[in-house]
Amino acid sequence: MRLKLVPAETSFDFFGKWKLWLGISALMMVVGFASFMYQGLNFGIDFRGGTTIRTESTQAVDVGAYRGAIDTLELGDVSITEVFDPTFEEDQYVAMIRIQAQADGESISGEVIETINATLDAVAPGIKFVSVESVGPKVSGELVQTAVLAVVLAIAAVLIYIWLRFEWQFALGAVAALVHDVVLTIGVFSELQIKFDLAIIAALLTIVGYSLNDTVVVFDRVRENLRKYKKKTLAEVLNLSINETLSRTVMTSVTTLLALISLYVLGGDVIRGFVFAMIWGVIVGTYSSIFVASTILLYLGVKRDWSKPSNTTGNQFANIDA
Repeated sequence: MRLKLVPAETSFDFFGKWKLWLGISALMMVVGFASFMYQGLNFGIDFRGGTTIRTESTQAVDVGAYRGAIDTLELGDVSITEVFDPTFEEDQYVAMIRIQAQADGESISGEVIETINATLDAVAPGIKFVSVESVGPKVSGELVQTAVLAVVLAIAAVLIYIWLRFEWQFALGAVAALVHDVVLTIGVFSELQIKFDLAIIAALLTIVGYSLNDTVVVFDRVRENLRKYKKKTLAEVLNLSINETLSRTVMTSVTTLLALISLYVLGGDVIRGFVFAMIWGVIVGTYSSIFVASTILLYLGVKRDWSKPSNTTGNQFANIDA
């Protein structure tokens, strides 16, 4: 007996209120953009600059104890990560401590570093500072530019890929869905003021890939059904295609969310921001594949040129039952 989250055959009307779905998406994007313009993002050390300290101790790293000790010094945003490496000795424990740039300079002073060392020594006797490195405002500014460029290039590459594989209407629908996902993700981080660092950029690129995969599955089935049902309207073909792939979409999203929620609850503070972005991205990515990408395709219309043979019969995973 196989688990089924949705019936094998469904007949939901996804486009009966397509204007409402587009209106909701547009409103959420406006709210997210307004929040970004008004209060901005809570940039982490990667984008604001600061000091990175690599520590080494013969005792196991207790991230909570380290954080509690450093918080008493009131140095602002502090990120602590334990480093794992199979080449380490049995009694070699390494951690990376990142401290935001201080108000009077781009890095903390030597006296403050000595104070941190003494404070951590009370928690982990014999702890050593193997290296101390500073990231200035110029470098952090370059990281912001590089991160923005990476996201823009990823979306541009998707536009070209979908355009070549399908038609330009499909490409615009897919890119609209990706822009929708990225804007809403940045918007929720701005609204909730969750720390935004390089890990979140990695999450954004992952969300782009996840949403694109879901959209391509639907578009493959749409193209197949456009050739199969020549007398059906585009809205009917889109509804049929989404219903046929709905079981696969729901199963993929739910199983992914189960893993992500487990990581969010049990993974600790280090990866919580990344995992939150992924959870949000899976939800809005699934939504956009159905209610944004396909709705844009319905609005633009598709030219049915039956003189060309079909290059594909649909995605190989489209018929998987869930």
